[in-house]
Formats: sequence, C-alpha cells, structure tokens
Amino acid sequence: MTVDIRPFPRLGWDPLPGGVGVIGRVVIREEDFFVAQLRFSEHATVHEHPGDRDTIVVCLEGEGFTSVAGETAQLHEGKQVRWPKGIPHRLWTEDSTMTTLMVEHFEARESSGGQALA
Repeated sequence: MTVDIRPFPRLGWDPLPGGVGVIGRVVIREEDFFVAQLRFSEHATVHEHPGDRDTIVVCLEGEGFTSVAGETAQLHEGKQVRWPKGIPHRLWTEDSTMTTLMVEHFEARESSGGQALA
C-alpha cells in the first residue's frame, strides 16, 4: 500500500468571484465534492445567488450572517449552515471577521471543480 499524499489543489489565497472582501482557496477536490476555505474581512460579502449544488458552510472562527431563501441568521464559530441547490443564499460579515469551510457536492460529470474557486 502507498500513502496518497497530495498538495492542496489551490494553495494560494485568491479573491472570491462574486464576493467583496473574501479570499479563498480550494483544499480538497474529489470526483463528487470539493472543500474550500474562505476568509472574510469586516464588511465582506458573498452576494446572494442560487447555488448550482448542495452546499454546507462551517464557521471555523469569528462570526457573520447567512441568508437562505430570504431568511437571515447569525453564523458563528462551531455552527454550520446548509444551502440547498437552487435556493438563493448569501454569506457576509459586518463588524467582525470570519473563516469558513465550504463543502459543495456535485455530480461526477461536473468533476472539473467547484463553482467559485475551481
């Protein structure tokens, strides 16, 4: 047996398309899902959009807000939110910073990578 050690698909931090004050990097990219780490500065946002895939966002540090189908809730360290495919959602900070993990599930035929950071 050989231990399968690989580098991150995207080691560097890049501005997130569709966002303001958010940088991210892809940590894992597999055939049916990917995981990205996102860092939000104060007053940062991922603009509202309907997702192409089911998504889970886990807050690792700090706090912010999320909206799903127009309903708003606070998101803070140790909590997670699920965004169903096709439902408008948003993620943002006000007077705080936040670090999250975003896990997107996609069909095998989409294996070219994740929506925002592929």
